[in-house]
Parts: sequence; C-alpha cells; structure tokens
Amino acid sequence: MTASATAAATPLVQDGSFLTLHYRLAGPAGDVINTFNDKPATLSVGAGELSPALEARLIGLPEGARTTIELAAGEAFGERNPDMQQWVAKKLLGELGDPHEEYRLGDVVEFPTPDGQGRYAGVVLEVGADGAVLFDFSHPLAGVPVTFEVFIIGVL
Repeated sequence: MTASATAAATPLVQDGSFLTLHYRLAGPAGDVINTFNDKPATLSVGAGELSPALEARLIGLPEGARTTIELAAGEAFGERNPDMQQWVAKKLLGELGDPHEEYRLGDVVEFPTPDGQGRYAGVVLEVGADGAVLFDFSHPLAGVPVTFEVFIIGVL
C-alpha cells in the first residue's frame, strides 16, 4: 500500500462525524473537564455537545490525532454575561443541597434543572450577609483563555 493510499484511508473529522475521543478543557484555574483518566467521551460533531469554536478546531483532524489548542479569552464559550448572574436565597440553597454548606468565592455549585433530568453549574461571586449567594451561571470557561487538548480515538 502506498503512503497516499494509507493517508486516504485515515478518516478525518467532518461536520456530522461521530467521535470517540479523550479531551481536556482547562482555564487559568485548571481543568474543568478531563476524560484522559477515565473512559473516553463520544459525541457527534455539529450536535452542539461542544461549543462551535471547539468543534471548528476538530474539523479536519485525522483519527489518531493528539493536539493541544489554545483559544483566546471569550473565543471558546463567549464572554461572561451579566444577565446570567443571580442571587439564590439561603432557604432555596438548603432545599437543593446541604443546608449547612458554606459557600466561598469561586466555588462551582451544581443545581438540578427544573425538570430534574439534568444539571447546570454556577460559580459563586459573592456571599451575602443573609446567607444568600450570588452565582454566575455563565459557562465556567466564559471570558477566559481556554486550553483544549484532544486525542481522537475513532471517527465514524
């Protein structure tokens, strides 16, 4: 088999590809997601499972590729959105989790979606004197530079 035939046989990531991969997303404070020490992830490119900026970086990569991509602040998940900041009363926090939990600036707290089928996270911005907590529900990596490390295991 010639080198060009071998290269042609290696599948490339395209819009609509189904991928098995390991990936790591990190900001200045460290990893937010890292599958390298666990089972690989599976996703469909174009289905919105990753941000469009991250998916665009996958397009054209061959199966077996391992690379690290640096994205500028705001490029991967947009800028922080002040409309995504919300105060949550101490009583509601107690109903949703441990009523004795103490929240600190920068903590990431998960909440159930209203239908109970999923979860979303907020970052603690401020703790009020009354125990209420101001959360930022923007993506944890919004507005910061992002490191995207990926190892493409399989492309279908």
